[in-house]
Amino acid sequence: MTKKEIYSFLVEKADFYENPAFIESDPIQIPHEFTKHEDIEISGFLSSTIAWGNRKAIINSSKKIIQLLEHSPLDFILNHTNNDLIHFQKFVHRTFNGNDLIYFILKLKEIYTEKKTLENYIYLPNTSVSEMQSGFHSNFFRSPHKKRIEKHIANPIKGSAAKRINMFFRWMVRSNINGVDFGIWKKIKSSDLSCPLDVHSGNVARRLGLLNRKQNDAKAVVELDSVLKKIMPNDPVKLDFALFGLGVHENFK
Repeated sequence: MTKKEIYSFLVEKADFYENPAFIESDPIQIPHEFTKHEDIEISGFLSSTIAWGNRKAIINSSKKIIQLLEHSPLDFILNHTNNDLIHFQKFVHRTFNGNDLIYFILKLKEIYTEKKTLENYIYLPNTSVSEMQSGFHSNFFRSPHKKRIEKHIANPIKGSAAKRINMFFRWMVRSNINGVDFGIWKKIKSSDLSCPLDVHSGNVARRLGLLNRKQNDAKAVVELDSVLKKIMPNDPVKLDFALFGLGVHENFK
């Protein structure tokens, strides 16, 4: 295919996959259980934080978190007692354990008490998305904690592809016009988002000649973003639906 044909192919596939049917097998179904801004943020943040490995396992673990939050994320975050957190000790998803989850719950209480929304806590004017994410990482782990817990939120400034946090930003920022993402964050533009690069989207991007770098890291994200922005300048991460869909559902290699 020519470059023009590849670009058209990607837009076509993105349009094909970005519809409510996508939700049925994706962790984004978790925040879709809610309508309140804060509940969407909290459930989306926690489910995206553990979004590595088998998608079915991710969804099941995310549902367990929502059960622990008594299906009312904001109310639980703000009003829980220490006794309420005892049940969290048994939670585990791969390397994310109950103590990690408790730290996240306590930090979210601090955030929502002071800033009211996660968007207010994360957003920094006149900075790039990667800089916001790096600042978020630093601020989130200011409270006393074990060093190992820091791996659960990526820091792109230190070279990470930051797949999960970029996915969370996509969920919150992109328009909900097609019924998949939410569009509840208004301070960040879709044009500034980065692709949630993972093994599937990376392999497809390389197969199509969109990405040369072999590692899935921050430099690869910058390289891929530059190409996606040429194709869809105002909404480059819409093409994540094409790259992910081709890799996962069509085994495009």
